[in-house]
Amino acid sequence: MQRDPRAFLWDVREAALAIQSFTAGLDIAAYVGNAMAQAAVERKFEIIGEALNQLSKLDATLASRIPDLKQIVAFRNQLIHGYATVSVSTVWNIAHSSLPPLLASVQNLLDELQ
Repeated sequence: MQRDPRAFLWDVREAALAIQSFTAGLDIAAYVGNAMAQAAVERKFEIIGEALNQLSKLDATLASRIPDLKQIVAFRNQLIHGYATVSVSTVWNIAHSSLPPLLASVQNLLDELQ
């Protein structure tokens, strides 16, 4: 049985909200010094990338409405397969610059589809 495409969007939203929660009140220095926060944020980015990858296989038309989907999936792959070369500051910057527009986009799609 196929999963409802909205479930993948929900997974993205929940992971994005978790990242925001994990980084709330931290600055870059505090984040760099907090291995648990780094691991949690990276795990949620992995979930975001995998959910969007699965969504693109299930409903390419819907997935095409997510800006930068290919780059998000590529970031997930980098986190998993290239973990030794991942820059903590890059993850921080993505969490603060790219995540809010992704969250807004996903929320808009969920609102539209419900």
